[in-house]
Amino acid sequence: MSYDAAILDETVRIVAEAAPEADRTGQFPWAGIRAVHASGLLESTVATRYGGKGASLRDVAYILAALGRGDPSVALISAMTIFNHLGQATKNHWPDALYRRLLAGSKQQPLLLNAARVEPELGSPARGGLPATIARRTAAGWSISGRKRFVTGAHGLTHFLVWAHTDETPERVGTFVVPNGLPGIHVIENWSSLGMRATGSHDVEYIDVEIPAENVLDLVDPSVAQQDNRAHAAFNLALTAIYLGAAEAAQAAFIRFAHERVPANLGRPIAQTERFVTLSGEIDLLVSGAREIILGALENNQGEAERMIRARLLAGRQIRDAVQIAVRGIGNPGLSADLGLERHFRDVQSVLVHAPQEDTSIAMLGRAAFTRWSDDEAARTAYPVDVSIRKSA
Repeated sequence: MSYDAAILDETVRIVAEAAPEADRTGQFPWAGIRAVHASGLLESTVATRYGGKGASLRDVAYILAALGRGDPSVALISAMTIFNHLGQATKNHWPDALYRRLLAGSKQQPLLLNAARVEPELGSPARGGLPATIARRTAAGWSISGRKRFVTGAHGLTHFLVWAHTDETPERVGTFVVPNGLPGIHVIENWSSLGMRATGSHDVEYIDVEIPAENVLDLVDPSVAQQDNRAHAAFNLALTAIYLGAAEAAQAAFIRFAHERVPANLGRPIAQTERFVTLSGEIDLLVSGAREIILGALENNQGEAERMIRARLLAGRQIRDAVQIAVRGIGNPGLSADLGLERHFRDVQSVLVHAPQEDTSIAMLGRAAFTRWSDDEAARTAYPVDVSIRKSA
């Protein structure tokens, strides 16, 4: 375990206290993000070679579930940076001097990184395609122009990781590290979502934004630049832990309400009625089951993409169902902002919205199942079992 449980608990308490106001206003959740930064959790996955703790992906799932209990929006913004550090720890694809400079700056203020990949015309790269955003060579480096959608944490990010193609011949595709606040960057405040309101996942437009030549990652030929959904399956499963945390917060709110609500005609808490005992059991089956699915799959991760995809879908569906049961079981009080269940219900609707979305993920499982059948059929044809032996058996 590469984090202090007591520090994590205290951080979650601070994040949870600030969550209702962040949800109400939709403003960048600075109180929660500063608490996560102060705890060191933002840098939990920095590699040991850089002086970090080198947290594993399973550690990340624990951290994100805890932060999700406090505020899923804070957890999601934090996750983007945590995953980027983990990516550098495993792939070592950042220019070393640039990465060390960013790490040094993170000691004074939160270093917040996030990929800007989705575009208005292209949609999500998870469905295929290449970016329209262009990076032009300049005397000093690169000039970035284009528009991105759903850039989580846009106002608070220190750096955008902008996916773009170059103006070279032949052209290349890569990720350009664009510091926030430069001339030509415009955040278009159009995030108006049912849940996850404080993520501030606005559009961002880049107009001739100048960056240094070394601020580029993974510059490759377009033929190998398609997003590999299978390669990111374990990361996507760990991201689902955010919504597990929200479901656990909803479960806690349900249980607290059931113990505190004493109808005059009943004379005892509704938690003592058979109906609420059954409802509590249904919620626990789904929420605790989702935790076991997520953490169990990550604990035994052998690089099997289908297993990670399957776990993400199963856990995500259970999370949504559990919170819906809690809200429906309580009735009108469950729809009130006072109890908190209503916010958790809105937030967990996003659990399977992240790319690759549910239909894409299911199609991946379907194709894999067909491929397995075809492989088995080919093996049976190549090595047929003797009919007389099969019959005698």
